[in-house]
Formats: sequence, structure tokens, C-alpha cells
Amino acid sequence: MCYGIKAAIESKVKVLEVYGDSLLVIHQMKGQWETRDSKLIPYHTHIKELKEHFDKITFHHIPREGNQLVDTLATLPSMFKINTGQDVLVIKIQQKDMQAYCLSIEEEYDGKPWFCDIKSYVKNKEYPLGVSENEKKVLRILPMNFSLNGDMLYKRNHDMVLLRCVDKSQEEEIIQEVHEGSFGTHANGNAMARKILRVGSYWLTMESDCFSHVKKCHKCQIYANKVHVSPTSLNVLT
Repeated sequence: MCYGIKAAIESKVKVLEVYGDSLLVIHQMKGQWETRDSKLIPYHTHIKELKEHFDKITFHHIPREGNQLVDTLATLPSMFKINTGQDVLVIKIQQKDMQAYCLSIEEEYDGKPWFCDIKSYVKNKEYPLGVSENEKKVLRILPMNFSLNGDMLYKRNHDMVLLRCVDKSQEEEIIQEVHEGSFGTHANGNAMARKILRVGSYWLTMESDCFSHVKKCHKCQIYANKVHVSPTSLNVLT
């Protein structure tokens, strides 16, 4: 906050709105809370001196989850060391609508399964077209836990059991059979994921898909235990 206010002073800004994710500091700057911490008193005094350079300055609080991008940008300078006369690299920032792990494991747009690149590298030692050197390095590490038997790709589990990798078209069928099929007991997401591993199948989003299926199961919602209901009837005590 201090460096941002100094930058505004250097730019000769006279009306400033300051946003911060620290509820304590923001309320202290607004004068609503007292500053009692010996470490914060000099900081608070310095900010009050900087406020004299503005005609109007206001402080606003925003939650930390809404300030993640600003925190990331503030952390970046501490991660780079730039020597004198060295050109600064351009940092590209992109915002995705989905989590990064979802983008890396979902079915490809051309209909290929999630393990297509891994299978191609294990079989032919080939990289996909247009990948970077960093992606090639990751692709060399991933196949260490995978093995190919004929045309079927298997993942080696922590207990050295081989699990068959399945694609999107088989995932829903396996989940329904384990959850409500001939041996299904309408178990929760964790139990379903362990059953699928015992059956010998595997895909990357297995646990999250099992939890999502349980939430959509009508019988699980109707006959599940009501955890928020009191075990005994409530009586009024005078």
C-alpha cells in the first residue's frame, strides 16, 4: 500500500482510492480502529504523512479471494533478478474460465482421450505438434508410471497394481455400475473411487466425478441420513 501511494504522489495524483485486502490496516487507515501494535504505529504514522499530498484519499476493503491477481503481481518482483542493462522479459497473463487441471485432463476437442499424448510418447517416443520445451519435459516424466500392453495403456499404482486407463465414454458407465449396479451400494464419493481402483480402472478426474455423481443421485438425496436433524425430540424447559 505504501509503495502504491508513493507512486501516485510521483504521478501528481490528487484524488486517490486505495483498495486493500487487510481488514485491520484498512479500518486503521479509516480511523475506525485504533493502532496499538508497536510494529504498525510507525507504518500508520507514515501513511498519515503521505495523505497530506492528496486533496482526497479514501480506503476500501476487498476480500482476499478478490485480490489474488494483485497479490500475484506484487509477488512477481521478488521472483526475478534483473541485472543492469538486461532486457526485461514480457510476462503474459491469461484468465481462464475453468481450473487449470480441468483444462489439462478433459477430452480434447478432436475427440481424443486424456491419455492420448502419454500413449503416443510411450509407444513411439513422439511429442505432440507445437508443444514447448517445458511441456516436453513434463511429458517425459509422466510416462514413468504408465506402461503399454498391446494397444491398452495402464497406470502403475503405488502398490504396483496396473490400472487400465479409460476414456470419457467409459467413465459414466463404470461409475453407474459401481454406484447402483448389481454390486452397487450407493456409497459416497471416496468409497466409489476406491472401488473403481479395486476393479482396475483409472482416469484423472475419478474422485471429483464420483462426488459429482453422488450429488446427482436421486436415491442418495432421498434416503441419506439427515445429519442436521436432532436425534431426539426437543423439549421446552422452563
